[in-house]
Amino acid sequence: MSAIPQGFVAVAQVSELAAGEMKFAAVDSQRIVLANVEGRFYALRDVCGHRNAPLSRGRLIGHLIECPLHFALFDVRTGKLVDGPISADVPAYEVRVEGETVYIKP
Repeated sequence: MSAIPQGFVAVAQVSELAAGEMKFAAVDSQRIVLANVEGRFYALRDVCGHRNAPLSRGRLIGHLIECPLHFALFDVRTGKLVDGPISADVPAYEVRVEGETVYIKP
């Protein structure tokens, strides 16, 4: 049995998120979007800086998350804005997988 990594919070089971899928999670009142890209998990703040749209309702296109409201694109690996009507990146969170559990460090 694996111990919970220090400072990390469990947000999902690996089996809940197939490759190419995203999932909403709430951690300490923060909205998080968890994404599985080719078997690797990434986590970003689930709020686009333009009109506070939930990124979890957008599309995952490879390593990019597309905002559902104005189609801004963010790199799921870093939170960096790739293209769109805003100039702000989205915070990214460190992710670890221990056994079947996905953890993030908020």
